[in-house]
Amino acid sequence: MARVGEKRPVLTATIGLVVIAALTLAAFNFEALFSGATRYRAEFTEAAGLQAQDRVTVAGVEAGRVQSVELDGDHVRVEFTVDDAWVGNRTTASIEIATLLGSKYLALDPRGDAEQDAGQTIGRERTKSPYDVVDAFNGLSGTIDALDTDQLAAGLTTLADTFRDTPPEIRGALDGLSRLSTTISSRDAELKQLLANTRQLSTTLADRRGDVVKLIEDGNLLLGELQRRKDAIANLLDGVQKLSVQLRGVVADNQEQLRPALETLDKVLAVLEANRDNLGEILDKEAVFIRVFGNALGNGRWFDHYPCGLIPPATTPLGGDC
Repeated sequence: MARVGEKRPVLTATIGLVVIAALTLAAFNFEALFSGATRYRAEFTEAAGLQAQDRVTVAGVEAGRVQSVELDGDHVRVEFTVDDAWVGNRTTASIEIATLLGSKYLALDPRGDAEQDAGQTIGRERTKSPYDVVDAFNGLSGTIDALDTDQLAAGLTTLADTFRDTPPEIRGALDGLSRLSTTISSRDAELKQLLANTRQLSTTLADRRGDVVKLIEDGNLLLGELQRRKDAIANLLDGVQKLSVQLRGVVADNQEQLRPALETLDKVLAVLEANRDNLGEILDKEAVFIRVFGNALGNGRWFDHYPCGLIPPATTPLGGDC
């Protein structure tokens, strides 16, 4: 038996681990523990793009957040919290489309005469997933493909002929239907092509939804950075404006000194312009002189030269001409 005051490392470590685990759970479930929110579960046939942290609305008013979306057998289990809102025992839940880019939210329609038990799951008979746009276009395209437009036009034309002696209002409506059916029949190929292209476009947008969202997020980052750099750009423009003012002041203050210098420079340039040909000729002939001069002094410190005609021919050592 341990004496009073004796250290118990195992017990201390166990208590420390329990406290750390409790603090971790409290941190991850802070909203559910301390905000007064109630956690519910619901089953859906498909997730339909719903994600954690998406909004939860009760009767159109935001009242919570989706906590998790997980696959559970042949269905999807969605856990969400609702804060300060009544949820009845016959409440229905549906996944709705929030934006054209495909963002979703969980909508609750509170019903019932008693409060929903938080431990009881909202079954699939009370949940509904959205009808996807891609599926809608696919279904429409299939319906148009299976439609006999020629037979439809003939039927509507026969109906218009049958009711031709009826009052003008009915006859006009039927004539309009007949012309509409004829137009649809004549544009059958174009309508099919349009719907096929629409289906392809919607499928492409659905496949590239992540890229589009990333593009918009990057655009938001760029705009945010420009917004943060706005003060720096404004300060740069103010500095350039002040520099231009200072330069104008320097020129105005030194105008008397700068004018004679500029006039003298103009005269020098005029002299050089007038003697451009002479300068060119000097440079051309200077090359010959420098080459000959270099040959004469190319032996180190000696001057290499051959004098001819300085001594009379009779006095030369060899008695010959130079």
